[in-house]
Amino acid sequence: MQNRRLFDRIESIKFKGITKKYGPVYAVKDLDLEVRGGELLILIGPSGSGKTTALRMMNRMIDQDTGSVTINGLDTRDVDPVRLRRNMGYVIQNIGLFPHMTIGENIGLVPKLEGWDKKKIHQRVSNLLDFVSLPPDIFMKRYPRQLSGGQQQRVGLARAMATDPPLFLMDEPFGALDPILRKQLQKEFLKIKNEINRTIIFVTHDIEEALVLGDRIAIMDQGQLVQVGPPEELIFNPASELVSDIVDNQRKYKHMDTLKVKDLMSAYEDKYALDGKTEVCDAVEEMTKRDLETAFVFDGHELLGQVTMVDLMKCRVKAQKLADLARPMKTFQPLDSVAFALSEMKKSGEYIAIVMDPNKPAGILVSDEVLLKLI
Repeated sequence: MQNRRLFDRIESIKFKGITKKYGPVYAVKDLDLEVRGGELLILIGPSGSGKTTALRMMNRMIDQDTGSVTINGLDTRDVDPVRLRRNMGYVIQNIGLFPHMTIGENIGLVPKLEGWDKKKIHQRVSNLLDFVSLPPDIFMKRYPRQLSGGQQQRVGLARAMATDPPLFLMDEPFGALDPILRKQLQKEFLKIKNEINRTIIFVTHDIEEALVLGDRIAIMDQGQLVQVGPPEELIFNPASELVSDIVDNQRKYKHMDTLKVKDLMSAYEDKYALDGKTEVCDAVEEMTKRDLETAFVFDGHELLGQVTMVDLMKCRVKAQKLADLARPMKTFQPLDSVAFALSEMKKSGEYIAIVMDPNKPAGILVSDEVLLKLI
């Protein structure tokens, strides 16, 4: 028999006077914070600031010393921790897929434990794989070792969504990924966030990620909450020098007009290049082996454009060549100004560009990575 859900939707989550110590050190101290139903709240702060401890106290992976965590008025200490966790989706950086289980079995594990029948589990897993852009006919029977890092991260998200929980806890889910893959998954996650309309608490160390994804951002330092508010409030009305240092956009652009693309581009690697004559099926396998979500398509030395794993998965003509699918992308020269490059990328809504010198790849420009280097 399926267990009755604790919460159909989240009205509010309240931390009241939460304190957690390890010996003489405060991991979290006197935390008062309310999470609003339906919002994506970001927890961010320096290493050791208490953000992950706060997150893990919500599903009782860690129990507080004093204070209370309530969800819709229910004190989490009054609920069996296993039952509590089954009412939450949990996504972590290293994903934690079971290597001996297929992708379908990984995603369907919690529904199976909840007593769902096989037909319902199969249908739910199929729908979720489609939702995260992994065709079930290709991925259902595969094992985690056969997937790229980006594909594994999508499976982790699908697994967290399996029983359609009203609350998601996400602990630096994109933190271990390379800049290009991280930006790609952030864009996809924004679409998913808007579609599922659930309450999400998201830990990150990346302020650009926080500003892009968060409805509100809670900044922590030395176990205490420093300030919480929407991105624009933190940018224009920082409560402390720490907050100002974290979100101050003006400093990012200081002296930008004197910087050249070559000063801030990332190294180019041959693994990103695919030949335009490559067929879609072969490209998907090759990108999986290379752990890529985005690849650059060339005809000899000529750059034809870029393709993404998601676009290739949607392609129904598997014999089609990459040359026919490549989307044009921005290119710059090493001596172009960074200000010009970022302005052009913003106009076209692109976050990645190739640096050519003069007709061969010399580097990759990722807008968010550039801004982080300027802080």
